[in-house]
Amino acid sequence: MTKTLAAFAALALVAAPLTSATSAAVAQTAPAPAPLTVNSPIKALLANPATKAILDKHLPGLANHPALPQFQDMTLTQVMPMSQGAVTAEIIAAIDTDIKALPAR
Repeated sequence: MTKTLAAFAALALVAAPLTSATSAAVAQTAPAPAPLTVNSPIKALLANPATKAILDKHLPGLANHPALPQFQDMTLTQVMPMSQGAVTAEIIAAIDTDIKALPAR
């Protein structure tokens, strides 16, 4: 019994540093989140303060639109045909330019 306890204690001492090293390696290799683009869902653009400000600039009131829950999972391009002219290719291009001008995250 004493040998078994000693073996487990030795194993714990050896495994602890491996576990910490393994955790650190996994944390370092986790992929970075994909950068936001005009092809991101609208709710993702609104969740980020920098891209929300861009949407507010080009599409004022979008964040408070009463139908937002119905189109928040769509992209701007997907919303364009049903926006009755509120979202145009030119507006999407301007939003794209402003998003690309943001500092790298």
